[in-house]
Amino acid sequence: MYRYYVNRNAEGNGDHEVHKEDCTFLPKAENRIDLGMHTNCQSAVIKAKDFYNQSNGCYYCSDECHTG
Repeated sequence: MYRYYVNRNAEGNGDHEVHKEDCTFLPKAENRIDLGMHTNCQSAVIKAKDFYNQSNGCYYCSDECHTG
């Protein structure tokens, strides 16, 4: 299991990216929301949608949940 976070700051297309705790592109602590522990990025993205409807997996750490 990994701890996941969603970025408070949207990308240019409006997506709020979901990152694993060890991601190279993990936002600074003040710019992320802790989504808790998840066995996969799919459940983390579902949780992120409680905060931001337009949530998407990070291309680098959660590629299987990245929709482009």
